Amino acid sequence: MIGVFDSGFGGLVVLREFLKVLPEYDYLYLGDNARIPYGTRSDRVVIRFTEQAVDYLFRQGCRLIVLACHTASARALRRIQQVFLPARYPDLRVLGVLIPTVEEAVARTRLKRIGVIATEGTVTSQSFELELKKLDPEVEVIQQACPLLVPIIESGEQDWEGTTLILRRYLAPFMGRVDTLILGCTHYSILKEQIRAIVGTGHDLICSGQVTAAKLVDYLARHPEMEARLSRGRTRRYLTTDLTPRFQQLASLFMGHPLSSEVVEL
Repeated sequence: MIGVFDSGFGGLVVLREFLKVLPEYDYLYLGDNARIPYGTRSDRVVIRFTEQAVDYLFRQGCRLIVLACHTASARALRRIQQVFLPARYPDLRVLGVLIPTVEEAVARTRLKRIGVIATEGTVTSQSFELELKKLDPEVEVIQQACPLLVPIIESGEQDWEGTTLILRRYLAPFMGRVDTLILGCTHYSILKEQIRAIVGTGHDLICSGQVTAAKLVDYLARHPEMEARLSRGRTRRYLTTDLTPRFQQLASLFMGHPLSSEVVEL
């Protein structure tokens, strides 16, 4: 199977994009909703939680895992690829959403001025800025932590009038200063149209779901040895570490249709 991991619901948006372009494969989604949010936690804790999730998905039969969580991709992926996999699963692979998103932003920006909205942890890690400047040292990066957005979305209040006011405050630093804006948390795609209405059509919005899906297609084409190991039964399983009525409601919102989930312990 292809495993997709997120700290909560947002990764379902990424999975939804995978299903559009690669529907023939089997997918196993895991959301660590019992321990969300990851964005305010230390690197040590984010790495430990992510390693537990990756280990669980591999033990369930996944051969390739995508970290659909920007925080995990920014703060845990490198260690997982360089330390965890060689020691535990040397023939398996874990990918993330950070690098594909960064590559797309650099390719699209015309003025070399890129904005990033993300969780506090992702902004503090400077991962987006470091990776953007690796690709283009001349690019100017403006970042804004948005600690209220995930709680708003997780509580189902994305259509609340106060959300627009909060978005206007968070987006103010970018107005007239950037031409490309990275939505650096998978949750934020739920607010994409509200964000676009505020920043206007002159800003190119980069959502990781579509970008990562295109990159996954390319990855499998370039790695036929991995592609051959993936099953093609068109099955989809959804796992969560905390199942509540709110989870079912929001999971259906992120996926675009009702779904049933199983509770697991990591």
